[in-house]
Amino acid sequence: MRIGSLHIVDLAIVIAYLIAVVWIGQRAAKGNTSEEGFFLAGRKLGKLYQFFLNFGNATEPSGAVSTASFVYQQGAPGSWLSFQTVFMNPYFWFMNVWFRRVRLTTVSDLFEDRFGSRRLSLFYAMFQILVACVFLGFANVTAYKIASSLVVKQEAQWTAEERASVEGYRELKKMETVNQYFETKEEAAPFFQRRDALRERSARGELHSYITVLNNVAFFVVFAVVVGAYIVMGGMSAAAVNEGLQSVLIIVFSILLIPTGLHAIGGWGALAQKVPARMFDLFGSGGAGQFSVFSLGAILLVSIIQNGGLSHNMGICGSAKNEFAARIGVSGNYLKRLMIVMWAFTGLIALALFGPGGLSDPDATWGALSNKLLGPGLIGLMLAGVLAGTMSTLAAKALAISSLFVRNVYRQVWPDLSQSQGVFYARCTIVVVLVLGTGAAMLMGNFYDVVTIVLTVNIPFGAAVLLTFWWRRVTAPAVWCCVVLSTMATLVIPWTVSHVPAIATAPSLTVMSTTPGTGVYFSKVVHQREGDLTSPLVAAPLRTNPFNFAAWLAGKVGVDVEGMSPTQRFTLRFFFDALFPFAVLIIVSLLTRPTDPKLVAEFYGKMKTPVGDTPELEAATMAETVRNPTRFDSTKLLPASNWEFCKWDKVDAVGFIICCALSAAIVGIFLGLLKWAAP
Repeated sequence: MRIGSLHIVDLAIVIAYLIAVVWIGQRAAKGNTSEEGFFLAGRKLGKLYQFFLNFGNATEPSGAVSTASFVYQQGAPGSWLSFQTVFMNPYFWFMNVWFRRVRLTTVSDLFEDRFGSRRLSLFYAMFQILVACVFLGFANVTAYKIASSLVVKQEAQWTAEERASVEGYRELKKMETVNQYFETKEEAAPFFQRRDALRERSARGELHSYITVLNNVAFFVVFAVVVGAYIVMGGMSAAAVNEGLQSVLIIVFSILLIPTGLHAIGGWGALAQKVPARMFDLFGSGGAGQFSVFSLGAILLVSIIQNGGLSHNMGICGSAKNEFAARIGVSGNYLKRLMIVMWAFTGLIALALFGPGGLSDPDATWGALSNKLLGPGLIGLMLAGVLAGTMSTLAAKALAISSLFVRNVYRQVWPDLSQSQGVFYARCTIVVVLVLGTGAAMLMGNFYDVVTIVLTVNIPFGAAVLLTFWWRRVTAPAVWCCVVLSTMATLVIPWTVSHVPAIATAPSLTVMSTTPGTGVYFSKVVHQREGDLTSPLVAAPLRTNPFNFAAWLAGKVGVDVEGMSPTQRFTLRFFFDALFPFAVLIIVSLLTRPTDPKLVAEFYGKMKTPVGDTPELEAATMAETVRNPTRFDSTKLLPASNWEFCKWDKVDAVGFIICCALSAAIVGIFLGLLKWAAP
């Protein structure tokens, strides 16, 4: 008995998992009557829970699905959008301490504590509530991509439109993979006209390799209801427990497709026979030439900056019982990097199994591979585990947003709100955010576009938070200018102008790149009249069709943007996104009045004060810092400057060296495996 291609046993496993998730949330709800208990688990989580929280939060199933998708399209270099984070781990050794030492509940509290600005605190809270819709929408899209590729409609049930879509896809793939010989140009013309017309239809999203039974709207609604039931009841305590469960599941699922996939293609040696050699070159161009050393540096820089502004940092690191427990959480991130290696090989196995271009929707690589390799029961286990993993990962994000609303929005209007009322309104906020996330999911495009949004959406506040930790000269007006201008330059303009007819049809902006269907400034460019290849080029009418604003600016100052390669334009965009906010922050800070020196001294005094191992020691050490905020200024690396970088102690130095060694070892393992698998 089946529902589409899903066996009844698989459906039973999925339902059982969903019931278990809700039950865990109900069990964890006991005792969550205070805000600190609900949001931070009472700041009592030790090293093991910090390991699970960091691993679980970093290792959401969307990472597995997107990495496999990118590697399927580009080869090993496609893993860099995820794998570049291996170089971030030494940085986390310090960052986790900052968010624990600041001793606050939300990142929004940071702006009030450092600048004395309730307006800035309120704005950050509102901004992050909207940003949460992007993250939650991404999770919804991931879950749907997997489920839809597992639950496909049988061919006998296709409508005429669906059949035309699949047959058009198959015809295009045959034209692109089978060598054709023509004696004259006149004889070849109809072939190339038909191929180009099909490519246009593919760029418009009209061709598909399969038809799913699942309705995306219904799926998003049901998913949001189940996620809401789990998160609303459980709080941070439930998140910590479920992250442990999710950690085990994601390891199992990361491994599961590798032995079954290798068996299906004929063993480890078959990878070298069926996958082009260039696809194994981690530092090469792969199939799409998207990444170079400079582009990877740009992605890493963007990742570090945006990470500083993530709303859930305070919840995860702040829940640690001491700063060493917070630091140990970095070990969970290292395990995630090993998972990325497995996800990359899953993508290579898919490439060997389906062939280049064998899937019309590369975002469905993980689900299509699961559907082909796994039998009844295992498919349900895969699907349920990925859904459960997605839900548990959302917990930290949703909790952070609810804490922002209660503490930094609601309490500004009703400051006398009781603790129990605060928890109630936090739960209500989670429901609203999940609904907004469902709406955002319906507007999202492919994984590549979504991942680039996720990488850049938090950059304005990420830059502000990091410079606040490092430089005492930063001012509130500078943060305002940074956020407003950077949001316009890196988010609003790039992601909206394709819907402005005058811009989307401007000949100077709709120049086609060397890759069919892609543009110099817009991600996708097609002919204005479908099927008419002589009509003018326009930005493809897609839900998301990003505009490279940085490339446009560079062109205005004389740079030959059209002569650049796609990789160079990609790199230019990311470096601009990363550096522009800092330029605004520094310039405006130097032109505006410094923040109250007493407030600033108290903030940096607290940041230099180690967290006490017990509540009594913590209270005593902070009381001394309040009396003498400058008592640790001797630890500053540049004593006479406004820069707050401190000298390393033994824990700092040894931990950093170990982190660097582990990062190098993981890169070495990845390179060794690729070399072993390559021809």
